[in-house]
Amino acid sequence: MIFKNRFNFRIITAIMIAGVFALNSCQNKDPQEKSILLYCAAGVKPVVEKVAQEYYKEYGIRIDLQYGGSGTLLSNLRIAKQGDLYLAGDKSYIDEGIAYGFIKETQPLAFMKPVIAVAKGNPKGIQTIEDLLNENIKVAIANPDAASIGRLTKKILSKSGQWEDLKNNVTVLMPTVNEVANSIKIGAIDAGIIWDATANQYEELNFIKDPVLNKHTKNITIGVLKYSKDPTEALQFLRYLSARDKGLPIFKELGYQPIKGDIWEENPQLLFFSGGVNRLAIDHTIQKFEKREGVDVARVYNGCGILVSQMKTGQKPDAYLSCDISFMTQVEDRFTDITDISKTRIVIATKKGNPKNIQNLDDLTKEGLQIGICNHKQSALGSLTKRLLESKEIWDEVYKNVRSQTPTADLLVNQIRTGSLDAVIVYEANISQVKDKLDMVKLNDPQAMALQNYGISKNSDHQYLMKRLLNTLTNTSSKKNYLDLGFSWEFNDLKNNE
Repeated sequence: MIFKNRFNFRIITAIMIAGVFALNSCQNKDPQEKSILLYCAAGVKPVVEKVAQEYYKEYGIRIDLQYGGSGTLLSNLRIAKQGDLYLAGDKSYIDEGIAYGFIKETQPLAFMKPVIAVAKGNPKGIQTIEDLLNENIKVAIANPDAASIGRLTKKILSKSGQWEDLKNNVTVLMPTVNEVANSIKIGAIDAGIIWDATANQYEELNFIKDPVLNKHTKNITIGVLKYSKDPTEALQFLRYLSARDKGLPIFKELGYQPIKGDIWEENPQLLFFSGGVNRLAIDHTIQKFEKREGVDVARVYNGCGILVSQMKTGQKPDAYLSCDISFMTQVEDRFTDITDISKTRIVIATKKGNPKNIQNLDDLTKEGLQIGICNHKQSALGSLTKRLLESKEIWDEVYKNVRSQTPTADLLVNQIRTGSLDAVIVYEANISQVKDKLDMVKLNDPQAMALQNYGISKNSDHQYLMKRLLNTLTNTSSKKNYLDLGFSWEFNDLKNNE
């Protein structure tokens, strides 16, 4: 690129990269004081500085802030491999960090749109991108390789066919959006493309919503770094910054469009309902989630019929993991982000050696058998069992042999292991840990399958926190737990990350 004033961008970039990992303030720091290192997109600096000051006053934890263009920070993080948090002006940089393997939990914060910024009063009468192509207009943009606004500008105008013309008319490239704004403020430049939120912070600037630019919105997002030495502290500040009664009002005050956000609680107390079949697959994962996030998750495992009844009489869990979709459907108006997680097959479990020679559902009608099933009003499995047997027109005959009805299948497994029953209808996942002590009869029927799905309560004050719990329950380690326990995997990583 040829710049009209022969501006030496390489020198400026070198200076910026050399300084980008210098601490924001090194004066009077107590080495014993707790601190979090946050790499922050320059365009979001005013908000984060203010929130960090408030956080320090409340909790005595110092937030060390290091600024630069989102792209510059990302490039250097790949080399530095240190720090706690990375805040980007565009979620695509966070996605890259996830792909590189050094970003874990993420949280959206606010939205920004690209605009054309000009001096107050718009003395050059600039109205559209086309006006920036006039050789008499001095134009600045942020470097596409260093800053999120620069990357977006190039992407939008490449698609509209205007990038090459604008590039050839650019007077100067800047490493950050702030520097573009400042160059317009002091009159060195006539116009530039910056974020609307950045323009809102300068009384000396006006901005124009160009129709080509205005179609695009970017999501300011923060992520926890894999290298964090104290991820619980990092996540606490993430929650503070993204809370609708803490950090987000400051975003709004300074001209950003914040998300709704969770409420702030230092140690959130969460209520989680789950069908009993999921317990072994998820409980240890939730324990790790509690420790890492610094939260308490009160888990209620029961038959889904009982859980649904509790919800219909007023109980409001923050999230619900069903035994089967039929028991999510009954309360789906209360939940959002309903996501398929897993499936498990319905099977017949018998005593070891299968002494009654039970081979299929029809055999459960044999006279003298002692059968155990789940209660169809209390349990998803019980409801599915009744439906399955009714479809084969043998419900009444099998029911004559039923000697035990329970709200959860684990109780049935205990009963058959003690020898009090000849056969029970349970989920394959229920007997995964005792297959050496029981025999299993698989049922080749499409109805003999239950689909488990997860929903986040529309009334929860911690919806984003519960989304992170969903992400934890569907990560690679959790998936392995499910598969080891006899579930099949239904979570679609691509679909749910769009």
